[in-house]
Amino acid sequence: MIERIAASKIQQLAANFKSVAVTGPRQSGKTTLSKSLFPEKAYLSLENPDVRRFALEDTRGFLSRYQSGAIFDEVQRVPELFSYLQEILDDSTEPGRFILTGSNNFLLQQNISQSLAGRVAFLNLLPFSTEELFETGDSLDENQLIFKGLYPPIYEPGIPPEDWFPNYLRTYIDRDVRQIKNITDLIVFERFIRLLAGRNGQELNLTSLAVDTGVDTKTVQSWIGILESSFIIYLLRPHYKNFNKTLIKRPKVYFYDTGLVCSLLGISNAEQVALHPLRGALFESLVVTELVKQRTNAGKPVNLYYWRDKTGHEVDVVIDNGLSLVPIEIKAGKTVNNEFFGNITYWSKLSGATSGYIAYAGNQIEERSNGITVLNWFELLKRSV
Repeated sequence: MIERIAASKIQQLAANFKSVAVTGPRQSGKTTLSKSLFPEKAYLSLENPDVRRFALEDTRGFLSRYQSGAIFDEVQRVPELFSYLQEILDDSTEPGRFILTGSNNFLLQQNISQSLAGRVAFLNLLPFSTEELFETGDSLDENQLIFKGLYPPIYEPGIPPEDWFPNYLRTYIDRDVRQIKNITDLIVFERFIRLLAGRNGQELNLTSLAVDTGVDTKTVQSWIGILESSFIIYLLRPHYKNFNKTLIKRPKVYFYDTGLVCSLLGISNAEQVALHPLRGALFESLVVTELVKQRTNAGKPVNLYYWRDKTGHEVDVVIDNGLSLVPIEIKAGKTVNNEFFGNITYWSKLSGATSGYIAYAGNQIEERSNGITVLNWFELLKRSV
């Protein structure tokens, strides 16, 4: 089993909170990790129809069997559990009694906010990070990594991505989408996801998506919410600090996994990634989601933003550390050139930032006199900026 960075944080939370909720996309390793960290606890999957029926029809009787605690997998399938769990947890001082997992953040948070607020700690477990799979970036082929993505089944047991992703997408639509919202025309919804994949790394334009999909903007907004709450896409919000009054205020959309984007775009091998017109956006998506994973694995807030003004100046990522802002430009090229520095230099003059990074696919490290460091994207992640 590949060691997960989030394991230590989950154990720490379980030692301090009465319950821990581990959320994340389907097949990200939530069940495997929870069972390995808490082998003494009974494991119940609420995807199992018999288990779910028992939990629904006799919730108190169901929970009475697990007085010493349990792992409840896909717990959002039985929302009635939360009110009863509240009573049990209030009567107990034992930490880490129940471990709850769920592949839909919205449903899980909605129920927990009503019943278990203050009694449960949250951690989002995303697919593998590159840090979990690779010790160094020396042998990394970015095109191969982008094509394969980082979902665990691609690596263990090693299912080819061209076989796994189409089935994953089909399962996701059939199971999760039907659970969250009664979408009658799944063909239109699947077309919407494919159109969105073509906009990976771009500003989210609801009107344009609605026109291309053939639905209204409210429907598109609803579908975006579904994809975000089930960890298919991540919305990178703009940074609002008023260095310039003509700021873009729409979020940028990134898929959590580049392998899924490649599948949706019809890319069938790593060689096609190298030549694809969206390679730059795919590389940017890889780096942004790796920065997100760094924070979620540590149980920290995701303090990432982007900045763009209406004249076209843009910084791909701005890390807001409260008292300081750190800009990061992401470049898919392997050769440093002067064009890399234009936007980050412009932004640094506006903001007064004294340091920043350019993360690229090459291996040269340069420390510039203006405080900007040029380095390989994998080395940037190791610095935990």
